[in-house]
Amino acid sequence: MLGNMAETPVAFMIATFAVLAVFVVVDLFIIGRKPHVPSTKECVQHIAFFVVAALIFGGIIWAVAGSKPAVEFYSGWMTEYSLSIDNLFVFVIIMSNFAVPKELQKYVLSVGITVALVLRGIFILVGAAIIQRFTWVFFLFGAFLIVTALKLVTGHDDDEEYHENGLIRALRKVMNITDEYDGEKLRTVKNGQRFWTPMLIVFLTIGTTDVMFAFDSIPAIFGLTKDPFIVFTSNVFALLGLQQLYFLLGKLLDQLVYLPVGLSIVLGFIGVKLVMEALSGNSLPFINGGQPVAWVPEVPTWLSLVVIVCALGGSALASVLKMKQEERREQLQSAGGDEA
Repeated sequence: MLGNMAETPVAFMIATFAVLAVFVVVDLFIIGRKPHVPSTKECVQHIAFFVVAALIFGGIIWAVAGSKPAVEFYSGWMTEYSLSIDNLFVFVIIMSNFAVPKELQKYVLSVGITVALVLRGIFILVGAAIIQRFTWVFFLFGAFLIVTALKLVTGHDDDEEYHENGLIRALRKVMNITDEYDGEKLRTVKNGQRFWTPMLIVFLTIGTTDVMFAFDSIPAIFGLTKDPFIVFTSNVFALLGLQQLYFLLGKLLDQLVYLPVGLSIVLGFIGVKLVMEALSGNSLPFINGGQPVAWVPEVPTWLSLVVIVCALGGSALASVLKMKQEERREQLQSAGGDEA
């Protein structure tokens, strides 16, 4: 399972895991446990720190392991970061639906991101093991990503909405759950009787949502690299600073109108790339007699990075331009109304 990790020195990987562990503990369990709404300055500083850290880390990979794994890291990190931003839409809806107090939202996000890290770590290990034994799984990954891309671009992606699942509805029926929060507590006492607080439901909802997100992100990253080390570090850097990004973007999230289009291009490209890789290493007997399809070209790593940068950068720029256009239109309407 770890054969593809040979290009990255073991000592470097151990040092990376140690530093990332410190980052995670500080970001989620020290800073994240302070029950407050972070200021814009605090959010920008944290996000800038982790973005610069990711850029530096990619440069270090380039120095110790070569350009290919470094480009794979940058491609994977940008893709996962963009998916994480898209996932913030759902977190906003969950926080709103459960009326989570503003001062507790940072804590809820820190728990949610911790669960996401654990789940993605498990998914990565399982995915790497499956890929090494069954290369035809790329056909499934590729098809899934292409379908997801089509849903995003047509506006039929269920991830943009939150629907309370059966587990949550069942818990509400069999457990005493109060409607009032008691700080970070999962249990509280009212009139001498013990109740679960809504925080339990919020954590379960965030956790089940994280599983859904992992199904999107893990096939996407494996379409860019087969190195579990690059896959995992890309995910960690994409999740670090996410809670600050949540507060920084806030209501601006719904103004990133073209982000789904950019993501659909990226996921569609990776999906096609996975299918092409599956064809070039084919072993399924009903395709080309069980032989690899020789005419399928190999997509270079640099091309993946170019497509990701252009698609995501273009969608972000288009969203900003549209936002500015809407602001000018509102100003003109307001000026016209004042004259009338």
